[in-house]
Amino acid sequence: MRILIEEYQYNAADVKEVIRGIDALENIEGKVSIHYVGYYYNSQLKDCVFILPKVLLEGENGQELVFGKYSPESIIDLDTNNPLSKDEYSFVYEFAVWIYRSIVVFKESRTDSGIVYHKQIAKVGKGSHRLSNTFLDILLEIIRFNHENKNFFFFVLRNIHSGINKINWNRTISTTNAIIQDQNPVYLNPVNKKQQINFDEELLVIFFSILNYIGDTYGFPKNNIDCNFDLIKGKQFETYLKGLGRNRLLLIKYKYFSDKALELWNLCYAFFDRAKEISISAEQKEYLLVKNYNIVFEAIIDELLGDNPLPDDMERKQEDGKIIDHLFTAKSLIENNNNTYYIGDSKYYKIGHRLGPESIYKQYTYARNVIQWNLDIFNNSDKEPESGVKLRDDLTEGYNIIPNFFISSKIDKNHLNYGDDNIIKRNEDNTQNRHHKEHFKNRLFDRDSLLLFHYDVNFLFIISLYARNNTLQKSDWKNKMREKFREDIQNWLQEDYEFYTMEVRGDLTLEKAVEKHFKKLNGKIYKPSDCGNMLIMALDKNEKYKFENTFLLSQLKEDFDIREYHLTSSFKETMAKIVSRIGKNPQKHFEYPDPDSGFAVAAEPEAEYKATATTQDNSPK
Repeated sequence: MRILIEEYQYNAADVKEVIRGIDALENIEGKVSIHYVGYYYNSQLKDCVFILPKVLLEGENGQELVFGKYSPESIIDLDTNNPLSKDEYSFVYEFAVWIYRSIVVFKESRTDSGIVYHKQIAKVGKGSHRLSNTFLDILLEIIRFNHENKNFFFFVLRNIHSGINKINWNRTISTTNAIIQDQNPVYLNPVNKKQQINFDEELLVIFFSILNYIGDTYGFPKNNIDCNFDLIKGKQFETYLKGLGRNRLLLIKYKYFSDKALELWNLCYAFFDRAKEISISAEQKEYLLVKNYNIVFEAIIDELLGDNPLPDDMERKQEDGKIIDHLFTAKSLIENNNNTYYIGDSKYYKIGHRLGPESIYKQYTYARNVIQWNLDIFNNSDKEPESGVKLRDDLTEGYNIIPNFFISSKIDKNHLNYGDDNIIKRNEDNTQNRHHKEHFKNRLFDRDSLLLFHYDVNFLFIISLYARNNTLQKSDWKNKMREKFREDIQNWLQEDYEFYTMEVRGDLTLEKAVEKHFKKLNGKIYKPSDCGNMLIMALDKNEKYKFENTFLLSQLKEDFDIREYHLTSSFKETMAKIVSRIGKNPQKHFEYPDPDSGFAVAAEPEAEYKATATTQDNSPK
């Protein structure tokens, strides 16, 4: 098996024979890179070549390493030079199958795509031998054999079961008792004819058990398993994988004489003993390659997280020509009964690749376009959008928060685990993994205040989930991750902002109270539809806004009851916590929050604020 890595700069002399037949061009420095992912059969080398995604690479240009420790040149030919550990070698085998499956699922769902190049897989038969036998070869050949040999299976099964239900009268009469009824003997337990150990039956059980395992593990179709045998599954099949299958097949090897039965035995043995060579016709070229694998990665993320079609008749191609990758509606960050838009962008990078300023700015533009789209719906029609999303609150003129995020992939070189299903915030050596674009300071609910977060997803997990193509599994993970997005971003906002609920007191109406303080509250408040006459206010926790915020709260106390609010709790839960903490009549105890404790302070801070305001550049004059 030969291994190449997508987009890695190889010395042309090192890969000249391996890439024969692939349109990779050499540059003036004698370097060559392959812009495909997939596999192909090199008929001259009589070997299969895998081109694996660049996500395996870690490091800067010219210093990228596979698993963070192997140069791509050192793993080109694993048969003659294999520096990988046993686990790493097994991982490469299995990883190639998942990549194949992801391309197949993509090809089936995007019939109009021109980036997939495919030619029929070579078949088992008489002819030259491959030097190596990849796991992918074996799986594909087993599936092909099952699909093309239905008549053979029917013939064997008919012979196995012929006569099996006929009664053996000699043994029945000699070994069992009869009951006389109407002067006729009746035998309640007749003895059927039974054959000795049937090796054809055992071989078929092993073969169909392998097919069942392939379907459960890799997502290959299982609807063509045509047998009524009890299959080997679970723990029992694991013992076959560990050596029992190989040993059992060796015991029954010489029981077969037909070409088909021998071919079937060879396939089963090759599955349990990958090192065995199988006969494959090497005259045909075979390949399954995809160019621009970033498009496949984008399709995977959109299938697993996004809405398709986009909500509210949005188009992926926006008015300014920019194309949005992912968009879906889910629970708002600040209320529980209404939705907002979540905007995402896939980044198919090498491990640890950092965002560029162009990508960040472009993502802000996506959000601005979506905001305008939503405004146009209400400006041009009285009909609400199907999603029910309304970003702008007419009373406060505040804008609901739009979660905006990047998703890139990662592979943990120390834990090559397909089961790690979490999406985690990007950690770039403790540098910023979230970005905040704003026009006015300390205004979270302003139209021009845009938030951007960066997540990493386990590439191995999403590839396997997409490749299995199980609708229920994909739906469960989608719901789980959407809720995780919301909770994570709420927690991050809670770190940066103090949130309060505001309820008007006295004879003022809510509209009059907002109008009275509008200039001071513009961009700082928003009225969720599920909070009755409550407003939500967000104030930046940054130390430079401490006096400004304290003074504002002291002014608002005349017309509002102000209480702490936590985004990760529902409104009712928050109210219950506050009532239990300060009593049933909060307004008598809660005037305005101290920046440290969050509850009432003893001294009037207004004089202190006015005395220091002239020395604070960011305080209102």
